[in-house]
Amino acid sequence: PEKGPQHIGDFRIGVYASWELDVWKKLRTAKKSAALRYLSTIEGRNFMVTNIIAEISGSYYELLALDNLMQIIQQNIELQKNALRMVKFEKDAAKVSQLAVNRFDAQLLHTQNLQYNIQQQIVETENRINFLSGKFTQHVARAGTAITDIPVDVVQSGIPSQLLLNRPDIRQAELALAAAKLDVQVARANFYPSFRLSAGTGFTAFNPGFVFRPESFLYNLAGDAVGPLINKNGIKAAYNNANEKQIISAYNYERSILSAFIEVVNHLSLMDNYKKSYETKSKEVAILTQSIDISNKLFVATKADYIEVLLTQREALDSRIELIETKLKQLQAKVNIYRALGGGWN
Repeated sequence: PEKGPQHIGDFRIGVYASWELDVWKKLRTAKKSAALRYLSTIEGRNFMVTNIIAEISGSYYELLALDNLMQIIQQNIELQKNALRMVKFEKDAAKVSQLAVNRFDAQLLHTQNLQYNIQQQIVETENRINFLSGKFTQHVARAGTAITDIPVDVVQSGIPSQLLLNRPDIRQAELALAAAKLDVQVARANFYPSFRLSAGTGFTAFNPGFVFRPESFLYNLAGDAVGPLINKNGIKAAYNNANEKQIISAYNYERSILSAFIEVVNHLSLMDNYKKSYETKSKEVAILTQSIDISNKLFVATKADYIEVLLTQREALDSRIELIETKLKQLQAKVNIYRALGGGWN
């Protein structure tokens, strides 16, 4: 017969740890890849901030343009009211018919109607700026200067290619490409055997009351080498996948640089063409503004038909509106250059 118990309890408490020896630099390379991907996300955030700044700037210039358009419309309303009074005097003197009065009155009503559409655009533009700024609906303060008085800095056409590297999206693609290259090295290292060390220390006893006694102290240290034998096809697939991702990252990097270069060239051309267009349109506005006074005097002297007065006023109004729109496009092209160069230039 057995004198002792058949089953003895085993109570343990301790700490166990395992280390993998980074013989092939797999862990260090993976750490560098993770750091590069983190920096890539930071550049993505910077790219978003740059775009938000550009959107707010463009909307602000649009708001100034709408304010100036409203002033032009109101000035033309006063001008056309005076012309309408003049035509009514001419009708009373039997020099023109009621048709002329109606035509001048209709043009005045048409011009007055334009201000409501502009007012709605002002409200929407202010709300867009508030939205981009993370604010609720409120008045957007702006300078009282005319948009035509805002200078447009000259951007040299010979911008060095190094300035393109300031774009956050290009830096993001570059860091992603560097991380993809490191991922290939990590995937290649998976083909090699890995070496691990495991160790543990603690206390063990068959009775809980004896666990923390010196004779219950326990420790162990062991090492092993594991070769990639069972999951070799999976490791090969991961390696091929890492190579393909590296190729995709390279294409994305090249595409980002090419896209940035084309954007800069296009916007530089836009700024130059809008500058020339603005100068030409300014001369047209000056001529038509002078023609308004001339047509009014000729009409009073019965040397011009009232249709000529109406057409001159309409052409002058349209040309002043087009002048503001051209200036706005010129300023927006400047904003787009800021965006295309990743936040400005020196």
